[in-house]
Formats: sequence, structure tokens, C-alpha cells
Amino acid sequence: MDEAKMRRVIFGVTRERGESGTACPSDAARKISPYKWRALMPQIIGAARRMAADGEIVMVQNGQPVDPATAKGAFRLRLPPGKF
Repeated sequence: MDEAKMRRVIFGVTRERGESGTACPSDAARKISPYKWRALMPQIIGAARRMAADGEIVMVQNGQPVDPATAKGAFRLRLPPGKF
């Protein structure tokens, strides 16, 4: 899967949620491949972590930002303040 396409879709689903909303990485995977989205999850999660490390999006757990390099478990995505 093309990294640039994944980043565009991830950014798009986070933007759709608005300034205070969050998106699940699976939302992006489902947009790319509605029937085979589960197979895309490792790539989507990797792209989301890289985007968070680059400051393009924020990874959150329990509503709080987390470090993309060390976060474990389920997380959600949102836009950084001022990016909407």
C-alpha cells in the first residue's frame, strides 16, 4: 500500500471528526478497503504512528495524547490544535 495514500486517508478521517473529535485507525483502513480492511491495519497503524511522530496528527488514549513510539494498545487519532 502506498504510504502517501494512507497518510491522506488518515488525515481525511481525522479532519472529518472535527476539531474535538477522534477517529479510529480502522476508519481509515475501511475507507481504503471496505472488505479487506483488517489486512491493512498493521500498515495503517504504522503510518499513523509516523504521522504522529511528525506532528501531523495526535495519538490519544483515554483522551490524552500519547507518545507514538511507546504507546501500547488501542488508540485514537485527532488533529493537533490549530490544524483544523
